[in-house]
Amino acid sequence: MKTVLQSHSFSRRLSSRVGTPEDVWVYWRCNARDDLSSVSDLSPRGLFIETSDTRPLGATVKIDFLVQEGQIRAEAIVRHVKPGTGLGLKLTALAEPDRPRLAALMTRLCRLPQFPSHLYLENRLSA
Repeated sequence: MKTVLQSHSFSRRLSSRVGTPEDVWVYWRCNARDDLSSVSDLSPRGLFIETSDTRPLGATVKIDFLVQEGQIRAEAIVRHVKPGTGLGLKLTALAEPDRPRLAALMTRLCRLPQFPSHLYLENRLSA
């Protein structure tokens, strides 16, 4: 069993991200290439998608969430690249009708008992 070291480091994030279970997926398009990826974590301002393909920092990404809350379309930019693992995306545009659905998705994810945050941290630290 892995141990998780706790540290109180400064974060530049303005909102907390929540770990996601395996049922949160996005269909996304960047540089004329389409892909389908699992979402590792999500916040109202960004997300981390799992993909072995890299994209350049600053590249524009169009995202369609494939979730039970309904249609959520967004635009983002690539802010972080972790080769072989995934991309950190900053949301830059979200249609007004999609905002309540993103909020509902975040609420659902925060209430999930089967995905404790310590397991999420262990998985992210071991990657």
